[in-house]
Amino acid sequence: MRSETAQLIKLEDYKETPYVIENVSLVFKLQPEATEVISTLTLFRREGTETGAPLELDGDDLTLVSVAIDGAALAEEAYEASPEKLVVQTPPADTFKLEVVTRVNPTTNTKLEGLYLSQGIYCTQCEAEGFRRITYYYDRPDVLSVFTTRIEADKVTNPILLGNGNPQDAGDIEGTDRHFAVWHDPHPKPAYLFALVAGDLACTSEKYTTASGKPVDLNIYVEKGNEDRTDWSMDSLIRSMRWDEKVFGREYDLEVFNIVAVSAFNMGAMENKGLNIFNDKYILADSDTATDMDYEGIETVVAHEYFHNWTGNRITCREWFQLCLKEGLTVFRDQEFSSDERSRPVKRIADVIRLKSRQFPEDQGPLSHPVRPTEYKEINNFYTATVYDKGAELVRMIKTILGADGFRKGMDLYFERHDGDASTIEDFLKCFEDANQQDLSHFSLWYHQSGTPFVKANGSYDEAAKTYTLDLEQNTAATPGQDEKKPFFIPIRFGLVGPNGDDLAYTSVEGAHVDGDLLHLTEDKQTVVFHGIGSKPVPSLLREFSAPVKLESTLSREDQIFLMRHDIDPFNRWQATQTLMTELLIELTNGEEPAGKDAFIEALGHMAEDKNLDHAFRGFGLMLPSEQAIALEIGKDVDTDAIGDARDAFSKEIGKALYDTFKRIYDAMEMPATFSPDALSAGKRALKLRCLSYLGAAQTEESAVLTKAHFDNADNMTDRMGALTVLVIWQLAGAQDALKAFEARHKDTALAMDKWLSIAARAPSEDAIAAIRTLTEHPAFSWDNPNRIYALIGGFLGGNTRGFHAADGSGYDYLAEITLQLDKTNPQVASRMAKSFGTWKNMNAERRVKAEAALKRILAADQQLSTDVKEIVELCLD
Repeated sequence: MRSETAQLIKLEDYKETPYVIENVSLVFKLQPEATEVISTLTLFRREGTETGAPLELDGDDLTLVSVAIDGAALAEEAYEASPEKLVVQTPPADTFKLEVVTRVNPTTNTKLEGLYLSQGIYCTQCEAEGFRRITYYYDRPDVLSVFTTRIEADKVTNPILLGNGNPQDAGDIEGTDRHFAVWHDPHPKPAYLFALVAGDLACTSEKYTTASGKPVDLNIYVEKGNEDRTDWSMDSLIRSMRWDEKVFGREYDLEVFNIVAVSAFNMGAMENKGLNIFNDKYILADSDTATDMDYEGIETVVAHEYFHNWTGNRITCREWFQLCLKEGLTVFRDQEFSSDERSRPVKRIADVIRLKSRQFPEDQGPLSHPVRPTEYKEINNFYTATVYDKGAELVRMIKTILGADGFRKGMDLYFERHDGDASTIEDFLKCFEDANQQDLSHFSLWYHQSGTPFVKANGSYDEAAKTYTLDLEQNTAATPGQDEKKPFFIPIRFGLVGPNGDDLAYTSVEGAHVDGDLLHLTEDKQTVVFHGIGSKPVPSLLREFSAPVKLESTLSREDQIFLMRHDIDPFNRWQATQTLMTELLIELTNGEEPAGKDAFIEALGHMAEDKNLDHAFRGFGLMLPSEQAIALEIGKDVDTDAIGDARDAFSKEIGKALYDTFKRIYDAMEMPATFSPDALSAGKRALKLRCLSYLGAAQTEESAVLTKAHFDNADNMTDRMGALTVLVIWQLAGAQDALKAFEARHKDTALAMDKWLSIAARAPSEDAIAAIRTLTEHPAFSWDNPNRIYALIGGFLGGNTRGFHAADGSGYDYLAEITLQLDKTNPQVASRMAKSFGTWKNMNAERRVKAEAALKRILAADQQLSTDVKEIVELCLD
């Protein structure tokens, strides 16, 4: 655990290392409680470094056994060693080899960083700074070295020995019951991409041939008994490889590509060169245990980690401030892959829902930070929605501004110019500027300035002059450390929708740069005049969600309903629906009777039955905004009980008003005879379950029977979990029987029981915390496994708004308690839980007092806090 007085790391302080590590040779003598690591580094002094300057290497909780240079042991006075650092006082002037032997205990490593042992499997996690928990090293992303790794282990308990790169040698160790394997990675990489796995694992394999004819062995290693659940992940990998060759011109560059799925893993997955390590929830799938969302998640994450081979591995980050360079770019790439594989409009809607539910709250709270931050204490805390999801939106805007061809030219130049580099955002943007002869200096503000811009739009039509005038204004609220905001470069894709639903053409435009259907908003205020407009239009702004902003317009509810029915942009049809739903729900929360509610419900019924629309799109269109989304729109003095009650009441009203419509769609939906995770089948299930959720909300005897029958007859997890959720959330007859039946069926499948835990965590309860405490005693739950914690505790914090934000403060007290508990064993998981405090300042006064007290209680606790948790709590209180 790092000291609570960890130093503040600043971007402006970046300097290259005094010494260059050219090659790394590692030997791991694996033992459960005393693994010996022999590290031999080939180093030379960087030009400009003073002869004899000390060599300082990072460590974390290490036990040093010995130090030698060029084969000679160093005298004690020649170096200083602590668990956190190794300093060699006067290294040789020329190239030399530093041999360091350390000892680590994989069994007691509950942090799951560095080398750890879980359920008999040795595994590593080195991003961001886990390699220093294995051996002393320059543990930073700009130190690129060629790694060769020898792994030695017991042959019976660890028949599989995996490392980075290509297999080089393997065999028995004479006179012992142990064996070895040697792996060599020819591509220089930073230490965070190092990986090792050893254990008794099953394997599924395929052969792949790249576009240029190079053969590659593909292997997925899983715990025994799970081999039959890897077909989808292997298929996703092969499709990802083929797509990257076609769309970005990127081929795989090693002889083998290995994936390992483990159940104890802090992250979703890790892109280690040639040896991707996954949380098994993103690899294992079959129809009985995985939902359609799981299948889509696996497809996305497998693609994401594979795409990192070029955007993250071959080109990596100069320092961790550039994290968005690999993560935002690679998220964009995996989004584009999934859009091509499935429905592009539906995928775009799903990505924006994720952005608005995860990143917008971050931008509007105490944890707000730029896409590229300039300082941090604990880098693990910057694996955020801002870096990933907003970072992807920035890449998407570059493509929007430059066009598809210009974007591809910029990416080609980026790969050509920076292959093998540790790069920066400036390097990335410069490639697009040079490839397209375009200045992106104004656009680059998105990387440096935090907060979500608000864009106000007001339009007026002059029938006599045949002009339409659009007044635009942008404003970004102050965020921590940034009180004054400059205007962003905001690309706004638009259409002027005429009375018949078609976009109206214009003859000329003045007041802003407009290129076809793309408008550049670059100032605080701009007025744009479109000439040659033959009839009064309804403006459709921010089509495809062309920029991560909040749009406020003067459109009437009649205009919004018009766009719901007629906009040619699918995203804005959905957005018009969401805007209306949100407005109505806020008014209901305030105790008002909204105008136009009946007209909206009627329009919603038309959308539900519009067979010209994608099934999945209709399912998304019918979905009410979450309680968290409504709270975010209200912004201050939030009463979560009032929001939840209003949302429940509106759901019931829609369910009753459109009962016959939903029942008709539900009954008429023809499903395939056998389960398939393809987009069409998944879309049909999504729409059918959305109808079932409204029927359940109506809380009739018929809908309860129908929902329980849907659960009982389900032949796949999507239908089973969907029906169970409706039963539990609406407390319908049969809910408890269904919970017991689900538990009995899946009690031996951990990932399925995670779903059971998450549904139970969201269940309405007069004493939510007592219910959660009871569930933590359930055999399916474990405080030692991140997946179980994310399912139950994360499910409660993110899915049970009224329980977590209970007026008596019990939810805040419980979060403080479990944050302190988890911080003793796994600070990364603890800090992720603590981030749920991020919206406390938006609550009403009664809740704010209790949340603040809980946060202060964490800081005042009689234990040393990790940097991970302390930084989050201090930021929340700032």
